[in-house]
Amino acid sequence: MTLGRLGDLGSEIPVLHHDGRVYDLRPLTADIDGAFLASGGVAAAVSARSAGKLTELADASSLRVGAPVAAPGKIVCIGLNYRDHAEETGATLPSEPVVFMKDPGTIVGPHDDVLIPRKSTKTDWEVELGVVIGRTARYLDSPEQADEVIAGYVLSHDVSEREFQLERGGQWDKGKSCETFNPLGPHLIAASDVADPQALGLRLWVNGELRQNGSTANMIFGVRYVIWYLSQFMVLRPGDLINTGTPAGVALGLEGTPYLRDGDVVELEIDGLGRARQRMVQA
Repeated sequence: MTLGRLGDLGSEIPVLHHDGRVYDLRPLTADIDGAFLASGGVAAAVSARSAGKLTELADASSLRVGAPVAAPGKIVCIGLNYRDHAEETGATLPSEPVVFMKDPGTIVGPHDDVLIPRKSTKTDWEVELGVVIGRTARYLDSPEQADEVIAGYVLSHDVSEREFQLERGGQWDKGKSCETFNPLGPHLIAASDVADPQALGLRLWVNGELRQNGSTANMIFGVRYVIWYLSQFMVLRPGDLINTGTPAGVALGLEGTPYLRDGDVVELEIDGLGRARQRMVQA
């Protein structure tokens, strides 16, 4: 099941992609959000399409691609969660997941511009596997129980300003929550359609040069463990986004590699989740 949202920012249309066709989901829901996911919306969309109750969106190809999930209550991120990334930055491998929050207002579409913050000198890239929660999770009994609360997976770009993050008081949120710093999508792929979230390739290019080429198999803490772990400290609610970390190849870990500047183009992809492209623009 492939879900998405098309249209101008703030007025996106919820859609279902199937066999090269795009179906309008507005007869079922006003948006793809936590309420839709919690109410069994994914299964309802499948049933409606199979029953011929959905119509195609005729002008789909001409519409802007929005983030596939609307307004998550929170974005929770896991830092230093790939062995090769921790090693390239000189960090000790964590014994427990490194957790920080990111402003949900940072989410934009997968092809929207990303704003380089004023006074930024170290805006960095990070391709990540995003996990979207579909059912409320609190105090899960085991990592295996995480399968019951995951709605799907999405390509996420956890853009980071390293000076703000590491040199301005030690608060990671400052370097993660700048405007437009979380392009998302293009698609939300149902969890049932991802055979193994720990066997996905992730890649990112800057101006056509491959910078990151990793696999979720290299995670220190796997997706299921992360969801279980987080549920011991906070309530995860439908629509919440979990960014699960990035592999090696970020500017922070590559000596002499320039950080992002006005006019740079970043392209990224994850196996089976689609591809995105963003242009960097000075704020």
